[in-house]
Amino acid sequence: MRRSFLLLPFCLAIAALAGCGNKGPLVLPTQPAAASTTAKPAAPALPASAGNPR
Repeated sequence: MRRSFLLLPFCLAIAALAGCGNKGPLVLPTQPAAASTTAKPAAPALPASAGNPR
């Protein structure tokens, strides 16, 4: 009798684990779009006298 009490939860656990997950063919994630490699031009450097007005 005790064996049947242990067998029922075991079978339910196996059935629950068998039902988890996706079914069907494997679906791979899409590749992210390539980042833009073009760099923005740097701002022109200011002369030293222009940054410190006196």
